[in-house]
Amino acid sequence: MLLSVRRIAVILTLAIIVQLSTSLWNPANKAEAAEASELSLDVKSAILIEASTGQVLYENNADVALPPASMAKMMTEYLVMEAIKSGKIKWEDMVPISQYSADVIGSGGLLNVGEQYSVKDLFGAMSIYSANDASVALAEYLGGTEEKFATMMNDKAKEMGLSDQAHFISATGLSRADLGKYAPKEVQGETLLTAKDAALIAYNILKDHKEILDFTKQPSKKFRETDKSPMINWNWMLEGNKDNVNFKKYAYQGLDGLKTGSTDDAGYCFTGTAERNGMRLISVVMGTKTEPKRFEETRKVLDYGFNNFEMKQVLTAKAEIDSLKTVNIKKGVETQVPVVTQTGLSIVAKKGATPDQFVITAEPADESKLVAPIAKGAVVGTVKVTYQGTEKTANLIANEDVEKGSWIRLFFRAIKDFIVDTISGKKK
Repeated sequence: MLLSVRRIAVILTLAIIVQLSTSLWNPANKAEAAEASELSLDVKSAILIEASTGQVLYENNADVALPPASMAKMMTEYLVMEAIKSGKIKWEDMVPISQYSADVIGSGGLLNVGEQYSVKDLFGAMSIYSANDASVALAEYLGGTEEKFATMMNDKAKEMGLSDQAHFISATGLSRADLGKYAPKEVQGETLLTAKDAALIAYNILKDHKEILDFTKQPSKKFRETDKSPMINWNWMLEGNKDNVNFKKYAYQGLDGLKTGSTDDAGYCFTGTAERNGMRLISVVMGTKTEPKRFEETRKVLDYGFNNFEMKQVLTAKAEIDSLKTVNIKKGVETQVPVVTQTGLSIVAKKGATPDQFVITAEPADESKLVAPIAKGAVVGTVKVTYQGTEKTANLIANEDVEKGSWIRLFFRAIKDFIVDTISGKKK
């Protein structure tokens, strides 16, 4: 009987120790990592980010460089839309079809040498049908040659802050072997991207050229009105496929982009984006073994994001910050001005996050900028919200006008301040 009591005591003691250690060592990010590990993805790499901030919500081998296949076309899309935005080219410009663009292998087969099509028609073929021939035609139109265009892609990769491993040799994502006699001579290596690189390209596209979604959300479209059959979007997960008998099992609420890719070397890849309840996510999966699998794994990643995170509004516009209700002003009728937030501030957080998890700090602008006259609405400081290592900032603005003080007012104020400082110094 005594032995049994001792055993019970030992078991209870161990249970208490385990309970104490669990409660004492339970950082929020540990809980997130535990949930993420349960995804059990059958991929070579993956990542999930929030689209407005780039905040990483999940990653798995996201810094490993791999062949991206046609996901490389996202950079081609970005450069074309950038050229249109800058006025370098127009959607209506007619693009001649070269022998190379007519010959290139893979998805496409829409073009013949000597034909001409508009930038917009070719862009649609590239973004909906992942057409290699349309991609080459656009690259040659914009860069002169595809090799020069590849240099533009690599320059833009550096500008975007992609990893040192990010590299492009073509507008299509095809390997050197697939390009054959059209492979670049000066640009060496192969096209490689990490999952994080692909997500960052998608982030920049949506930030700078969100009109891309007008193309990528289309489940199908005829390249020419006279064509017998339309181009079918390789993205089976489009919400627009919810009534399509072939793809409705893959259709995902809110999903409207962005780019698939597949080759023998890359396997099946997919950069997806979906928006629900005011929050847009970007997911990347690379190296799945089958075409359906890339969409099944993407669903797991996106479900994890939408089920566990939400866009949390921490501050509203015109809100007063407790730690910095006023800012000192020089040479004004008033010596201080009340401040409020210029805009609201939201941050992606775990569902159920408590207010104490959001650290709010504020600081005034440089003194050189805090000199009267100050107009109502002028930026006079910043407020920062920190949540589990993620930071977002917003401007603080003056909530009323501060007129410049007359010289006599400033003169007597200076005398008063001198006397107060002198008396205070003596008291010390």
